Amino acid sequence: MELTVLLASSLMLCFSIVSTTASILDTIVPGQSIKDGETIISTGRSFELGFFSPGTSTNRYLGIWYKKYATGTVVWVANRETPLLDHSGVLNFTSQGVLHLRDGVNGGIVWSSANLTKPPKNPTALLLDSGNFVVRDGNLKTSNVDYLWQSFDYPTDTTLPGMKLGRNLATGMDWSLTSWKSPNDPARGEFSLGIDPRGYPQLVLKQGNNTIYRAGPWNGNRWTGSPKQQSNSVYDYWFVFNEREVYFAFELINESLLSRYTVTASGATGRFNWKDDRRGWVTYFLMGADQCDIFAKCGPTAMCDIDGTNYCNCLDGFRPGSPADWAVRDWSGGCTTKGPLGRCRKGEGFVRLQKVKLPDTSGSWFDRNLSLKECRQRCLTNCSCTAYSSLDVTRGGSGCLLWFGGLVDLRAYPDNGQDLYVRVDASYLASIKKKKRKVVGMRIAVLISLVAVVVTVIVLGWRLCLGKIKQRYQGKKKYRARKGSNNDDLELPMFDFTTITSATNNFSDDYKLGEGGFGPVYKGTLCDGQVIAVKRLATSSGQGLEEFKNEVVLISKLQHRNLVRLLGCCIEGDERMLVYEYMPNKSLDHFIFDESRSKLLDWQRRIDIIEGISRGLLYLHQDSRLRIIHRDLKTSNVLLDIDMNPKISDFGMARMFGGDQTEACTSRVVGTFGYMAPEYAIDGLFSMKSDIFSFGVLVLEVLSGRKNRGFFTSDHGLNLLGHVWKLWMEEKPLELVKEEQRQIVVSDSRLAALIKRHIHVGLLCVQQEPEDRPNMSTVVLMLGGDSLLPDPKPPGFFAERKVPETDSSSSYNKSRSIGEITVTEFIPR
Repeated sequence: MELTVLLASSLMLCFSIVSTTASILDTIVPGQSIKDGETIISTGRSFELGFFSPGTSTNRYLGIWYKKYATGTVVWVANRETPLLDHSGVLNFTSQGVLHLRDGVNGGIVWSSANLTKPPKNPTALLLDSGNFVVRDGNLKTSNVDYLWQSFDYPTDTTLPGMKLGRNLATGMDWSLTSWKSPNDPARGEFSLGIDPRGYPQLVLKQGNNTIYRAGPWNGNRWTGSPKQQSNSVYDYWFVFNEREVYFAFELINESLLSRYTVTASGATGRFNWKDDRRGWVTYFLMGADQCDIFAKCGPTAMCDIDGTNYCNCLDGFRPGSPADWAVRDWSGGCTTKGPLGRCRKGEGFVRLQKVKLPDTSGSWFDRNLSLKECRQRCLTNCSCTAYSSLDVTRGGSGCLLWFGGLVDLRAYPDNGQDLYVRVDASYLASIKKKKRKVVGMRIAVLISLVAVVVTVIVLGWRLCLGKIKQRYQGKKKYRARKGSNNDDLELPMFDFTTITSATNNFSDDYKLGEGGFGPVYKGTLCDGQVIAVKRLATSSGQGLEEFKNEVVLISKLQHRNLVRLLGCCIEGDERMLVYEYMPNKSLDHFIFDESRSKLLDWQRRIDIIEGISRGLLYLHQDSRLRIIHRDLKTSNVLLDIDMNPKISDFGMARMFGGDQTEACTSRVVGTFGYMAPEYAIDGLFSMKSDIFSFGVLVLEVLSGRKNRGFFTSDHGLNLLGHVWKLWMEEKPLELVKEEQRQIVVSDSRLAALIKRHIHVGLLCVQQEPEDRPNMSTVVLMLGGDSLLPDPKPPGFFAERKVPETDSSSSYNKSRSIGEITVTEFIPR
C-alpha cells in the first residue's frame, strides 16, 4: 500500500536554519542554554532540536526534526502559537528542571515546560533517538515513568513510535494531534485526530468541532472502521483502555525504517513511511479514502455501501425519513422505522447485519463481562436500546456494546466488518418468518420436483443420462492458466466455440460492437437469454497469447462494481476469446466526444462517472488482494452499464505488483498516446503514478468534452493539458467547459465549485513529476471532500507536435521506433 504522497508541502515541511555555530551532543544541564543557530542531536543522530523557520516564513520556532534521513521534516514544535520574530531566541534550562524559551530582545518567556511539583536533585534535558525530548532526574532510573517532563506528552501534528495517541483519564491530559495552520505556519490548524472518550472510546478526525471521519471503536484487533491491516514487517500496534488512560500506540519492528502518523494542514491523515530511494514520504495508510468514510453521510439507521448502486440504503425494516430528499441524493436525514418501535412491544426482536462498520459509539454503553446472549437480553429489556454487538471479537467474542437512538455512520465492510444486531418491530419480524416459511416450502417443492425429474431421467435411459452428464461436464471444464512463476491456478467457465459462434450469429458484422488493439468485440446472446460481449483475439493483433493470458489471470481475480466482469473464455485451436458481461451503453468516449450523445450526460452524471472510475482504480491499486497497474486507462476502456455506471475494462496490458514494489521498468512500452505519463513514454518506467496521469487526462476530457490528442491550439501549440493549464494560470478554469454549457455551470455556485475542484484534481494528477501526483486514495478523498488542495505544477506533455492521431493502444521498444510513432514526438516540460 506504499504510494507516494502528493501533499509534499504538508508532509515535507522544509525550513531554514542559520549557520550552525555549535552542536551540543544530546544533553543539556542547568545553566546551559541553546541559542538560535545552535542545536542538540540525539545519540544515534536520528533527531535534531533547534530553531527553524517553516516554508517561506521568517518567524522562528523551537522544534525537533529528522536529522539522518528525511531532513527537513519537523515532528514537534514548542512555541507553535507564539513565534519569535527574529533570531534572538534562547532556550534556558533551570536548576528546577524547567525549560524556558525566551525572547532575547525583551527577555520575555515565549514558551515554558510544565513546572514540576517536586524539584529534581540533578535534572538533565535529553533528546532521545525516539525523537522524545525529556527532562529527568539524573539520580533516578531512565525509564519513561521516571521522566519529569517529555515532549511526547505534548504532540503537535505527528505521532512517532512509542508515542501515545489518546487521553490520560486521571489527569485529563490530551494526547491528540492537531494539524499546522499551513506549511508556513505551525499554529494549530482546523484538523485534529484523537480519541473521543464518550461512551466507548473511538478514534475520530475532526475539522473544527465537526467530526469528518471516524475510525470507530477498538474491537480487540483493530479500529472497526479502518481497512483490514495486513500482517506487515514494518510496525506493531496496540490499544490500552483502563481506568487511568485510553490510548493507541505503535512500535517499529524494523528500527532502521522511518514511520509516522501525521495530520497535514490540508486534512490528509494517515501513516507515512520514508522511502530513501525516492527521498520522500509514501503513504502506507490514509484515512477517509472514499465517500462512505464521510461521517454520517447516510444519516441515522442507514447503511453506506461504496459498491452499491446507491451509496445509501435504509436498513431492513426501515424507510427514508424524507423520500423527497432521498430522491435528490440527500441522505443526511437518514431512515425511520416502518412500524412502532422503542416501547418494548411484544414480539420485538433483532436482525443481524454482517460485516459492517459499527455505528458511532459516543452515546453507547458497554460492559466487558457480559456474553453476547446476555447482551441481547440487556438490550431487549431496555426500551431505548436500538442495537447491540460484541465488544471484543477475539477468542470467539466477548463483552457487550449497546446503542441508544439513531445508528449513525454505518457502512458495509465485506472484508473486515463486524456483526451488529439491530432492533426491529414485531410486524417486520413476522414478515421475515413468513418469507422464511415460504422459502422453505418452495425449496421442498423444488426438491420433490428434482427427485421426480431424476427418476424420470433414469427411466428414460441411462445413455441419455450419461450424455447429459458428459455435456454438462464439458460445458464446465476449466481453463487453468499460470503466469510466470506464479502457481496460482485460475478457474473460469470454458465456452465452446460453437456456443460463441451461435451467440454472435457467426461473428456477424451486425453484432460487432467495436474493435481495439486486441481485436473485434461482438455482442452475443446465449441460449438462456443472457447477453454477453465477446472479445476475439485477431490473428493480426499486436497483442497475442501473453496479453490474453494476462487479462485472464488478472481480471478473474478482481471483483468490484466499477470493473467489468469476466464471465469466461474460449480456447479452441487458434481461437482465443474472452466473454464479458454486456455493457449496453458501450464506452465512455461514445458519449463525451459526440455532440448529440454528450447531452445525455448531465453534470452530476459526469461527476458520478469520474468518481466511479476513481473508486475502481483505487481498488486496483490498493484494495484488491493484488496490486494492479492498468497501463492503458482511457475513455474507450471505460464501459457504461444500463444505469451509466462506469466499469474499467481491457486488462491485457495490465501488470501486477507484489510486496513492497512500487514501480517497474519495461523495454516494451504499451498504451495509448495522449494518456501515457512522461516517465513511461520516455523511459519505460511505470507505476501507479503513471495510471494517475492517465486518470487525470480522462478527468479533463470528461469535463471538457474534448480529446487530449484531438485538441490543438494553433496560437499556443498546446494540447488539452496545456490549454487547461493556461486557463488555470489565468484564473478562469470554467472556460474549459464548452460555451453552450458554461452558463448552466456559472449560474449554479455549488456546481461551479464542484467542477473547479475536479479540474484542480485533474491537474494535480497530470503533473510532470510522478512524486508530485497524488495516489488514488488521496484522489478519492480530494474528489469527495472540501479541504484545501495544493497548487498544481505544470503538466507533463502539455505541448504537442503533429503526431498521427489514434486511439488504439500501441506498443514499441524503447530502443527503436515503429512506423511514424516515436517517443521523441512529444515535448515534455
